[in-house]
Amino acid sequence: MKTIVITGGAGFIGSHVVRLFVNKYPEYRIINLDKLTYAGNLANLKDIEEKPNYKFVKMDICDFDAFYKLMQEEKVDGIIHLAAESHVDRSIKDPFTFARTNVLGTLSLLQAAKLYWESLPEKYEGKRFYHISTDEVYGALQMTHPEGIEPPFTTKASSAQHHEAYGEDFFLETTKYNPHSPYSASKAGSDHFVRAFHDTYGLPTIVTNCSNNYGPYQFPEKLIPLFINNIRHRKPLPVYGKGENVRDWLFVEDHARAIDLIFHQGKVAETYNIGGFNEWKNIDIIKVVIRTVDRLLGRPEGADLDLITFVTDRLGHDARYAIDSTKLQRELGWEPSLQFEEGIEKTVKWYLDNQEWLDNVTSGDYQKYYDNMYNN
Repeated sequence: MKTIVITGGAGFIGSHVVRLFVNKYPEYRIINLDKLTYAGNLANLKDIEEKPNYKFVKMDICDFDAFYKLMQEEKVDGIIHLAAESHVDRSIKDPFTFARTNVLGTLSLLQAAKLYWESLPEKYEGKRFYHISTDEVYGALQMTHPEGIEPPFTTKASSAQHHEAYGEDFFLETTKYNPHSPYSASKAGSDHFVRAFHDTYGLPTIVTNCSNNYGPYQFPEKLIPLFINNIRHRKPLPVYGKGENVRDWLFVEDHARAIDLIFHQGKVAETYNIGGFNEWKNIDIIKVVIRTVDRLLGRPEGADLDLITFVTDRLGHDARYAIDSTKLQRELGWEPSLQFEEGIEKTVKWYLDNQEWLDNVTSGDYQKYYDNMYNN
């Protein structure tokens, strides 16, 4: 029975990965390791918490001694590393926390994995350290595209459609790193350490860089759940600058499927980009969210467009991110499963149907519960 540690498994993307692995691989032991900061919520995993192959461990990834002991006691075969500080605005206000968690935390995991696996008779055979990163490490892309071809593509688009629109102006696995925020700089640093541990020690590592995720269980500081909640309460929708910044969006369950595929079939020491070929200007995606929420709440179409409030642009705000995931499609056969309209519909319905979860998260009550449970 393989034992897999998934760090950050109580967070947004991590909880989807934990659920997928627990349900799909009953022959694996899945250890969800999470510090339970503000973004970690075990309510995300209520449906699988009693499964016999699931275990939760509250731990800070920066605690090297504790993690090394866990590796030895649990005989860990694989690590899927998602734990990270990830909100750009928070990184601008507090870069030290991002450097500590994202760089030193990743280094702690790498060193513990190296020492434990090197102590085994089989050493690295059958072992894997999979590090999940972001497209933001690459910097920013040009906004221009040929006249007459206007993204977003509102159906599941192909690589060819996007290259027709933007030429070769995409993030590739070979794109030079050029981070612009403390968050992306900290993720770039962690990526470099992962690759260095393979090159120096032979640690079997894989790195993936993914575009913006959306879907159920996302902490409502991020754009889509924040705006769904604000629309529901008729609160202002703060939009940076003119809302012209472009992002590529991927439904979180498609990301989890990609992680599963890459963990099992990806090549050691390789990098894979994961993206949705689904680019939207922020202002356009906000309008789609408004129309969807209004329709599902029975309000007149566009009733809440007046909530849009333009605010001072974010410091170092990158203009455009766009992932080319052709390599992943070509080598491992992965592609997004949902059209964007389907994903947004599912996402908005989930938040409106789970208002108790949303209210609990926005109030902070869930943190008080976990503080009492684990600190007393």
